[in-house]
Amino acid sequence: MAHTENALSGNRKKIGAASVGQFGEIFDFAVFGFSVPILATHFFHSSSPQAAILSTFTVYAVAFFARPLGGLFFGYLADRIGRVRILSITIWLMAGATAAIGFLPTFATIGIAAPILLAFCRLLQGFAMGGETSGATSYILESAPDDRRGFWVGVVWFFGHLPNAFVAVMLAVLQFAAGPETYSDWVWRLPFILGGLIGVVGFWMRRNLEEPAEYVEAKRTSDAQQLRDDRRASLRSMLYLLLIQPVQTVGSYLLLGFMYTFLVRQAGLDANAALASNAIAVFVLSLFLVVGGFMADRIGRKPVLTAGALWIACAAYPALQFASAGTFGGALLGQLLIGIGIGLYGGASFAAAVEFFPTSFRATGHAVSYQLTVAVFGGTTPLIAAWLVGYFGTPIAPGYYVIAIAILGVVAIQFVPETRNARLRSAAGEVEHATEAKPATTSINV
Repeated sequence: MAHTENALSGNRKKIGAASVGQFGEIFDFAVFGFSVPILATHFFHSSSPQAAILSTFTVYAVAFFARPLGGLFFGYLADRIGRVRILSITIWLMAGATAAIGFLPTFATIGIAAPILLAFCRLLQGFAMGGETSGATSYILESAPDDRRGFWVGVVWFFGHLPNAFVAVMLAVLQFAAGPETYSDWVWRLPFILGGLIGVVGFWMRRNLEEPAEYVEAKRTSDAQQLRDDRRASLRSMLYLLLIQPVQTVGSYLLLGFMYTFLVRQAGLDANAALASNAIAVFVLSLFLVVGGFMADRIGRKPVLTAGALWIACAAYPALQFASAGTFGGALLGQLLIGIGIGLYGGASFAAAVEFFPTSFRATGHAVSYQLTVAVFGGTTPLIAAWLVGYFGTPIAPGYYVIAIAILGVVAIQFVPETRNARLRSAAGEVEHATEAKPATTSINV
């Protein structure tokens, strides 16, 4: 009984430590994104508000270019010196950069140095994010029981998506409680400082973690030839990730980066109603990441990926039709249709994406290919969606882009290997594994 309780406690500690880091990292990213208007007034010259907004969005985009570099740097170190050490570094880096933004002097105080410092902090955020995402996912995958890998990864990514909804609600409450003038004066700094404090909590939870047994054993048994073979095999694994990731990335950034602006500007919905509907949809998306991971453990990654992509392809057009109606109910229903599909798909794709790679090269290979895909598809989705609306003159136009990506995804999924029972030590597709994953005892799995 004591052994079972210790195992259960250890499992919760692992999931909690990985999850709080993911929450903190995305929280920090989300705070910056939702704070663009207020940052524009404080860190850029006020003579042209539009130019200030565009400049702030440019600073926001800087992090996307830093993410692949951070992924390469921290991914390499995570494979060489350990997952836990790197997760401790990335959470401190992100927390420090975010808290620093909360204390930065403004343009009115130090002039052009203010936006330069803001951009530098944003670069550090992106650099840290590049290592955190792959490091945390690799750690939790290698720590999970064989038949619960999808579920464990889904739980961690639940907390990785949840901050987008949490931050939206928190900022709305702060603005309402403080009032516009007080919020603009100094209260806007509090969410950034809070991001730093969340990072401290995350580090405290991670400080005594042990490396996954899978990683330790792979490190002990791999020789120079094996490492070279794993790197060569991982080139194909990177291609597999590039085949399945765009569906998740485009769908997510349509919901997270485009829909709020779409609802306010194209649909004419009240800003608070748009914010509330988006927050609810993102929360539901987060829940379905866990559902998708659970289903992927039961029936396999590829069936859930296929079902999720088909859902997105079928739901994208009616979702935007509902959302463009200009009502809260329509906005919520439209975003829920998209969010459910993204959640199901992501619950399988986030697990499969790290399972494609051998343990010795998992963090590096996943980080580089994942962050490049996010930079290319995620960073451009809001821009492409906005351009399509203007070019075709209809708010439904972004749906065609999402449908095209989803259909291509359905085809691409059929060319990647099933990783449900894959041996983590080898690159996906290298060896056929007929043996089913060993059942884990229900009493110690969470």
